[in-house]
Amino acid sequence: MNTLANHGFLPHDGRNITRNTVIEGLSAALNFNASLASLMFDMAIVVNPEPNATFFTLDQLNKHNLLEHDASLSRTDAYFGNNHVFNETIFEETKKYWTGPTLDANMLANSKLARQISSKAYNPTYTFTSSMEQFSLGEVAAPIIAFGDIQNGKVNRTLVEYFFENERLPTELGWSRREEVVGLVDITGVTQMISNATNLITPSKESRASRRRDLHSGLGF
Repeated sequence: MNTLANHGFLPHDGRNITRNTVIEGLSAALNFNASLASLMFDMAIVVNPEPNATFFTLDQLNKHNLLEHDASLSRTDAYFGNNHVFNETIFEETKKYWTGPTLDANMLANSKLARQISSKAYNPTYTFTSSMEQFSLGEVAAPIIAFGDIQNGKVNRTLVEYFFENERLPTELGWSRREEVVGLVDITGVTQMISNATNLITPSKESRASRRRDLHSGLGF
């Protein structure tokens, strides 16, 4: 949302962001369809504590442990200081897991897991609920959805780095809004790719007898 405000697709001052503003802004910036943009507004409006609120602000989005959460790919945890601005040290940690010029679901998932482990280890107030996990998966999937190959779950690393470091769309690098309209099925597809890639258990090719032997061993028999 900050990036869209920086480009003027949302109000520059970050105030009075209404449903229509979100629908128009996400369509103009990223070619999201109206139903997807409306759903994203519904997810964001919870940050406004006013009853029956019809708008939210960027400041409200930054309130910790609502939508903003620990273990960001590019910002420090609130416990350690300013969690609203880009943090180069944190981002360098994230990029260690981006091991090629084209990022895929595995690389992005690895960086997500690494940031969560680091945060859990060093932040005594670490909080990461199941709803935050879903929001985090969407955030990690976002670069693929915005700049990459949605079907194959890949994206140019240079575009992603520019996006994080500048909080701007990478138009200066030749990127342009995709021609295909983006819908909920696209979001859920890429999010599922990331979710699957966070699983640390690999498929087993062992025989049934081998599995039975391992089970008995594990039980101490």
